[in-house]
Amino acid sequence: MSDPAKVRRHAERVRELVASVVRSQIKDPRLGMITITDARITADLRDATVFYTVLGDSVAQADTAAALESAKGLLRSTVGKALGLRHSPTLTFVLDDVQDQVKHIDDLLAAARNADAEVQRLAAQAKYAGEAQPYRVDDEVDEADEANEASDVKETPRGGETR
Repeated sequence: MSDPAKVRRHAERVRELVASVVRSQIKDPRLGMITITDARITADLRDATVFYTVLGDSVAQADTAAALESAKGLLRSTVGKALGLRHSPTLTFVLDDVQDQVKHIDDLLAAARNADAEVQRLAAQAKYAGEAQPYRVDDEVDEADEANEASDVKETPRGGETR
């Protein structure tokens, strides 16, 4: 197992190297407007996953994926030489659908805002189920105590009183 800091450093270096090679050395016309967003590498430094985004529709995304697959050997050799590791990590390219996730989260937030506004609108029109003042005030407490004392005296069926 490698040190986590070393793994992070190598992952960052892989991201920078792949972005540099894609920008300067790959001349494939299928390669669209690509941005390398992240790279993750396993703890044994043998497998690297590179995340990328593509500006455009699904056709542009598919073309870019095909271009990256065809350039995988060049990218792997460049990364392996630059990192100076015993084994060059295998590269896997994954389309990072950040924009779709952002749109989904924005839709969820808008729905939550609408629901909150509806709750506030309903709360503004709400009325108390009971009295506006549900607690007894001192004047009412004295009257209630007198009423309770009067009701404590009960008559028995034979005419006697009990307390």
